[in-house]
Amino acid sequence: MNLSPVIIAIPIYFLLMGIELIVLRFQKNPSYRMNDAITNINLGVVSQVSGVFIKVLSIGVYTFLYEQFAFFEIQNNIWTFFILFFLYDFCYYWAHRKSHEINLFWGGHVVHHSSEEYNLSVALRQSSTQTIWTFFFYLPLAFLGFDPVFLVLVSGLNLLYQFWIHTEAIGKMGFLEKFMNTPSHHRVHHGRNPKYIDKNHGGTFIIFDRWFGTFQEEEEKPTYGITVPVNSWNPVWVNLSHYVSMKEEMKQIPNWSDKIRYMFNKPGWLPDYLGGYRGVKEVDENYRKFDTTVPKALNYYVFFQYVVLMGITAYFLFNLENFDWPLKVGLSFLIVWSTVSFSGIFEQSRMYHVQEIARVALFLIAAWYIGLDFLPQNIIIIVLSMYGFSSYFWLWKNENVVKKFQKSITNEQQHA
Repeated sequence: MNLSPVIIAIPIYFLLMGIELIVLRFQKNPSYRMNDAITNINLGVVSQVSGVFIKVLSIGVYTFLYEQFAFFEIQNNIWTFFILFFLYDFCYYWAHRKSHEINLFWGGHVVHHSSEEYNLSVALRQSSTQTIWTFFFYLPLAFLGFDPVFLVLVSGLNLLYQFWIHTEAIGKMGFLEKFMNTPSHHRVHHGRNPKYIDKNHGGTFIIFDRWFGTFQEEEEKPTYGITVPVNSWNPVWVNLSHYVSMKEEMKQIPNWSDKIRYMFNKPGWLPDYLGGYRGVKEVDENYRKFDTTVPKALNYYVFFQYVVLMGITAYFLFNLENFDWPLKVGLSFLIVWSTVSFSGIFEQSRMYHVQEIARVALFLIAAWYIGLDFLPQNIIIIVLSMYGFSSYFWLWKNENVVKKFQKSITNEQQHA
């Protein structure tokens, strides 16, 4: 069983998001949108699934250096745990800061900042590539002699701490603001206002920002998101969009030395002969958040399918050691495909209907294969028959609803 603190805490995440929704409703704060929240969770799902493969690299390198080159033999106890927790957060600060200050690394971190809302679901909006650019910031801990198992535990707890600070439901927290990262400090970090850009990089503690000159107090309410919005609900595209933009801009740069400088300078940098550094501008007063509208029936359909997908994903993550690599790859593909298919529904992709028909069929096959391990065959047949019938009936029914909806939108636009 997967005992990662992040995986074990999944039910708590959803419980806290439910509580936050209630609190925000009382506060009359409309910071949750279904398409945005599901995209946030989709990106968390894709990150966890891709992490099954990428973390083999990062943990493998750390373990190798620990076993071969550790200077000290540090025992695992409560005192070394606290020391490691503090040192890990120090390493996290620099990994996080450089993820904002180096264009290539920003490609791995921009995903987390791309939501234009700020709520607990945004904490789950994680990148699938960030580990590639940041894992080496923690390697000094291997040379010091900190056990890899302890490191995984501490990294999970550090990430868990950062979950609850992604909320507008909690104001400033008095003396804790002096040394701990809080919702107020982290709201600043997610702001795209020029004064808030690249501030408050700490994970658990805010003291490193105060020491190294990157601290900013929350003043006016931040405008959340990134300076060039990604404008998509597709989790795969959200992960790749910055790299694609980099590729297009690098085509304009004629020499390799400037191409390398482009990759490792701050986001927005270009050579002087192409206009130079593009600074962050004030948020346009006419700025509107990216949004799309679909019939309510389709929102209900996505929610129903999403609950089913979360069940399969949780089973996959909790039982990784029971799957061989071909099955891991196959289930990972199905889960990622599902998240992309849901984004196609939100964006009214031309192929969403056909794609969903094929996805549900593949989902039935995977669920049958998995279900045989712990349910009687006749029960599996009944459950999957009900799921398949309800899904295809809903798609058939919604096809006409969507056509009418799209026609009404077209008529409104023509009338306008």
